[in-house]
Amino acid sequence: MPLQLYDTRQRAKVDFEPRESGRVGIYVCGPTVYDVPHIGHGRTALVYDTIRRYLRWRGYEVRFVSNVTDIEDKIIVRAHESGSTEPELAREFEAAYWEQLDRLGVDRPDETPHATGYVADMLDFVGELIDAGHAYVVPGRGVYFDVQSFPGYGALAHQTVDQLLDSAGARVEVDEAKRSPVDFALWKAAKPGEPTWESPWGPGRPGWHLECSTMALDLLGEGFDLHGAGDDLIFPHNENERAQAEAAGHPFSRYWLHAGMVEVGGEKMAKSLGNFRTLENALDEHGARAFRVAVLQTHYRKATDLGDAELAAAAQAVGRLDALARRAAAAGVPAGAAPDAETVDRFRAEMDDDFGTPGALAAIFDAVSRANRAIEADDRATAASLVAAVRELSAALGITIDVGTAADVDIDRRVSEREAARAQGDFATADRIRAELAERGVVLEDTPGGTVWHRR
Repeated sequence: MPLQLYDTRQRAKVDFEPRESGRVGIYVCGPTVYDVPHIGHGRTALVYDTIRRYLRWRGYEVRFVSNVTDIEDKIIVRAHESGSTEPELAREFEAAYWEQLDRLGVDRPDETPHATGYVADMLDFVGELIDAGHAYVVPGRGVYFDVQSFPGYGALAHQTVDQLLDSAGARVEVDEAKRSPVDFALWKAAKPGEPTWESPWGPGRPGWHLECSTMALDLLGEGFDLHGAGDDLIFPHNENERAQAEAAGHPFSRYWLHAGMVEVGGEKMAKSLGNFRTLENALDEHGARAFRVAVLQTHYRKATDLGDAELAAAAQAVGRLDALARRAAAAGVPAGAAPDAETVDRFRAEMDDDFGTPGALAAIFDAVSRANRAIEADDRATAASLVAAVRELSAALGITIDVGTAADVDIDRRVSEREAARAQGDFATADRIRAELAERGVVLEDTPGGTVWHRR
């Protein structure tokens, strides 16, 4: 069965057919660096990191591009408020962004273009649109894209221009100089105190939507494979990217993927609601592996709750992976076995269905349970195959497994001995092992899936 993905533009699952056989080009909208990253940034980055990793696991050569917006209204405002300069502020918060994504285990992009490094290319792009009759100049104000000149406008958002006029509201740039409220700025005329560049239409700076079109086409070429973003960017940002690229005669992304938003306590995360959480705080309290598993437990297109309860539950799931690795080591399960084919096939089927990470995780944790049962039955061959599958497929999703210290392995050995004693009805020995471990600060919990332990 071919890999299928849900294409936002077609509103359907479709077979994935890359531009070049065996190669995939991906562009993902990156951060606007004016503040520290929050858990929503972490979720979106993990979604596309996982997709990238899976495509590699499946045998594709992947080129991954994600931009950094280092000049934009929010950066200008924040720099003025803080007494900093725009470049200084952007550098500070870009460093904070990459620091947390590195902690999260997100692979760096192959290319990380910055808006300020593409101004000359963006000026050429604006010129193309003016020459093609899709943009107009308002002296002293800038250059605007003429939405009415492009019949396909709204195809990504699945709304007509009239519908967008009725519903867009605050999501369009308010400017009385525009012919239509949904027209958008390609070039903004200079204002006092703002960074500016020279252009044929006077000094100014590029509009936000222009940068992604320019960068994606330059680095990935026309008709590149996948464009990803959060679903809050479908309109106006992604719609405008697509429109200006295609209006200039450049075939744009073949497929569009959009990740859902983050909720905390069942509500959309927002500073005004008091449920805003930085990525650093979440990682400090729960760890990077728990955050990754919590994200993967919800399908990427759905909103997900990343509160303390969800992250704590994910940490327990990670603990099951670690416990299996330690238990296998203690039981002498041999390494190097071929991964269990049934588990691999199930995992691949789930991921080939629009990157279904919840089902893929279920396949992994089912293999964990089966491996534990095989170890209990002293079926080392079966256990080795299942453990190999758990390791390989966890790695394909970016989940690392920690076998712990020698002391941890010894605890697992004693837990296994206790379970064997219980199975033989030797409860005196089982109780003695429990007491011994308790003296070492280890608490045992007997569950239907086997005994798990944690330190006080």
